[in-house]
Amino acid sequence: MLSALRPVLYVQISPDLLVVRNVKNGARITEVPELAITAGAKRKIVAIGQQARTAAAGQAVDLVNPFAHPRTLASDFVTAEQLLKHQVRRALGRSLFAISPHIVIHPLGSPAGGFTQVERRAFREMAIAAGAATANVWTGRELTDQEVLAGKAPPGGGEWE
Repeated sequence: MLSALRPVLYVQISPDLLVVRNVKNGARITEVPELAITAGAKRKIVAIGQQARTAAAGQAVDLVNPFAHPRTLASDFVTAEQLLKHQVRRALGRSLFAISPHIVIHPLGSPAGGFTQVERRAFREMAIAAGAATANVWTGRELTDQEVLAGKAPPGGGEWE
């Protein structure tokens, strides 16, 4: 019963773009995966996405992209977790009785040798920390809404964990 009400989010991650799509209602957030963070001992997120670039131009903040690294997609776990948490909340909206979503994370790109087990686990843990009741990591072609809702690997390649 609860699974029928549970929101399902499909999250595509790349160094240039973070897309969060609610596959049940079609809501979609597309944003640059950057955060403006105050400098100093007590770091605080000032802005996210395009607003982060604006904040970085006018304030003493660090502009951070947790998905931009030459060897791996997830370069800063804690910052990536905070960014994902913020975008998941935006995608779900505000509600007194929010049901934790199922999140399918789709890291984009093709690193030499594919994504490691450690990277896949990091993505799954980011999704859980962002509020997911359950999370899967998909590596392969872009999934359709029906494939995400089916919750299993479609034929034709790719890995579902």
